[in-house]
Amino acid sequence: MLVEDLKLVVKISEMKSISKAASSLDLQSATASAALKRVEAELGAELFIRTTRSIRLSKEGERFLPQCEEALSLLSLAKQNIKSDNKDIEGELRIALSSDLGRNVVMPWLDDLLDRYPKLSVRSHVSDSNIDFYRDSVDLALRYGKPNDTNMFGFKICDVPRILCASPNYLKQHKAPKHPNDLQYHQGLFYQLQERINDTWEFLENGKTIKVKMKGRRAANDGDLVRRWCVKSKGIAVKSLIDIAEDLLAQRLVPLMTNYPHKSTELWLMCPSRQSITPAVRLVRDECRKRTKALMEELTKKGILC
Repeated sequence: MLVEDLKLVVKISEMKSISKAASSLDLQSATASAALKRVEAELGAELFIRTTRSIRLSKEGERFLPQCEEALSLLSLAKQNIKSDNKDIEGELRIALSSDLGRNVVMPWLDDLLDRYPKLSVRSHVSDSNIDFYRDSVDLALRYGKPNDTNMFGFKICDVPRILCASPNYLKQHKAPKHPNDLQYHQGLFYQLQERINDTWEFLENGKTIKVKMKGRRAANDGDLVRRWCVKSKGIAVKSLIDIAEDLLAQRLVPLMTNYPHKSTELWLMCPSRQSITPAVRLVRDECRKRTKALMEELTKKGILC
């Protein structure tokens, strides 16, 4: 029984579709169907109940799949254990990244990994849209916010403060806000997800939440564009600290109202299944943790982060 055929069986179970599983593994649907038939023939049982509209595990499939997943996981671990050093890490990383975090922060980190590991390759999917692992054919995603899908497998990278910020030139033209009430005199720069514009900003004061409905003339579904507007003195914005760390260190942006902190978030590396957690994925996880920790330490050293 071929290992690749077993991986396909697991993928079909996850996606509930032979064609989608085939696409995610860069196979033709006919090739995937033939591989499934080989496994079923060797087992002497049908693993899936197929109809014209759906596919689901049979009783035999429900018994077989957990042991199949465990066997593949043990095989992956065994392969990893016999590698003499990290130079043996290889494979393609199909990773989804948000626009600002991906373009300006994480891609340089991944470029360094590619320089250090010649057998590694990257296929990046850069977008602020919600990611669908199966539709978008990605193996991992680096995203802000704690995952709420219990079917996903993830690694927390770090906690990330969110910062109200503006450019020094903007603050020469407009008085810096000292209290959330002062924001009524400022132009907000807004991030938009689908049809929802994030124009209500929340701040903490003595453990209580203060909500401010901002006014502004610029909104975008691209976080990098919001950052660029802010650097170009078009208004003030609320940004994740990691996204603007280099701007803060270079004094292109400055933090505002630090005594009224914005609600923080978390950075997570997500995978659709345990089988997709390869040595290369663990390498990305460790690199992201190391790099974000170094950024936080540098921001603290410069007095930007308390």
